[in-house]
Amino acid sequence: MLNLERRWPLGLTRKSWPDAAAAVVLLLFVLLFFDAWISVTLQAWPEVWREPFGFVTHFGLSDWVLIPSLLILLLGLLALRMPVGRYRAAIAELSLLSGFIFVAVGLPGLAVNLLKRLFGRARPDHYPELGAFHFQPILNDWSFQSFPSGHSTTAIGTALVVGFLFPRFFSLILFIAVMTGLSRIVTGQHYATDVIAGFVVGGLGAYIIRNEFARRRWLFAARADGSIRFRGLPKLRRLFRGRA
Repeated sequence: MLNLERRWPLGLTRKSWPDAAAAVVLLLFVLLFFDAWISVTLQAWPEVWREPFGFVTHFGLSDWVLIPSLLILLLGLLALRMPVGRYRAAIAELSLLSGFIFVAVGLPGLAVNLLKRLFGRARPDHYPELGAFHFQPILNDWSFQSFPSGHSTTAIGTALVVGFLFPRFFSLILFIAVMTGLSRIVTGQHYATDVIAGFVVGGLGAYIIRNEFARRRWLFAARADGSIRFRGLPKLRRLFRGRA
């Protein structure tokens, strides 16, 4: 299983970044030759097979992550401006936690929304008349915003955030995230390359935010060997145990 305490995924280092980037580009290039075939094949599955993916795909919606985390963050910041006494440390910790979730999931999602408008790739719905490689950059609507996949970005980002904070649940959430990416192809919303690109942006974005929090010693701490550990939520634990 992926060691989430490493600074970067899959053992990446400063020296290996160029090779890893080249490998991703090569993978996307190779997949381009299979994009249309994969899309048409999965969409041709019997409805009884496709129906569960129509449900799973909603895991990639950002609202259910961003709205609660933003509300908790704003309420926490508001509470810190009041005389909350012995609860201040716990409220500050909760605000920091919700802020991390919001930023680690939200910023990669924002980046993808900008990229998909920049590229303007036609979604699979347009395949019969335009093919799999039609682009309408910048000035476009949602039907020309296929690359990268926003749902895939949110799904993998959420999985990693959960893994950074609560590793025991990572395997389950990662499985759901992968199924979410697959669902975007099955439901005809994206091509395989869109999904892979979304995973890359969402995954790297979550690591970048986690590493920045560790640099500031917010929630995470960097060890001497370069790994990063979650420092836990001691103030909140003490509060719930009645020792705030």
